[in-house]
Amino acid sequence: MDIKNKYRIINSSFGFFATLIITATISCSTDETQEVAQLTKLVMAEEFNVEGAPNPTLWTYDIGRGPNGDGWGNQELQYYTNRTENIKVENGFLLITAKEEPFQGANYTSARIKTEGLFEQQYGRFEARIRLPYGKGLWPAFWLLGNDCDVNTWPLCGEIDIMEYLGDSPSVVFGSMHGPGYSAGNAETKEFTLPNDRFDTGFHIFGIEWGPEYVNYYVDGNLYNQITPEDVPGEWVFDHPFYIILNVAVGGNFPGSPNAETRFPQTMVVDYVRVYQ
Repeated sequence: MDIKNKYRIINSSFGFFATLIITATISCSTDETQEVAQLTKLVMAEEFNVEGAPNPTLWTYDIGRGPNGDGWGNQELQYYTNRTENIKVENGFLLITAKEEPFQGANYTSARIKTEGLFEQQYGRFEARIRLPYGKGLWPAFWLLGNDCDVNTWPLCGEIDIMEYLGDSPSVVFGSMHGPGYSAGNAETKEFTLPNDRFDTGFHIFGIEWGPEYVNYYVDGNLYNQITPEDVPGEWVFDHPFYIILNVAVGGNFPGSPNAETRFPQTMVVDYVRVYQ
């Protein structure tokens, strides 16, 4: 049942005043006061100020159609490249562009970058300021993946989706967590609807604050969901370092395929990515 819960936001640098009480709607069974940690020590700031390819000391690429050639396990339609046509830094922004074009057996190209092996962190505040694309079949995301997936295969390694978005629903984003017993279509998830606005017409800040037994989700500083070990039906696997991923998928099980009204190219524009402790 949806009930009213009070959240105490303590000195969060999302722009909230110290000790601000707000009211939000969330699915849970009991009233509870949710404490948001003071995560204000900046430990990583990617401002995309150097033109050209993304900073190679921070970002690497996923290339192709997935390890099994199956669209990264989601039947996605794009081929990820490291070409400037699909990914570049320009005028202080990271541009990830999905194109409709034949390439290596696929009909679409795009890009996916990650900080695996270069920047990984357990707990903290992760946020990015992003303008999203528009169109049926587009599936951009800002997310975290456990750094032990080579040992504990997904979803045992854990996944935290800070922001996922379907391009034909320009006012809605999703925040989700995947783990053993709650993955893919059974992920622990909640959507956020932007009132009287769209995510493809301006920049918005997507973030989480992640502690030992909680992940809090924000859009533009608005806390809209908290997930704790009590909320998931399986093991809580969010107690080790995760790395960051930014990508724009095309097609797949979640968004469906582009249609005749989808216009290409489409670009996700990232102003910055910042991480705090």
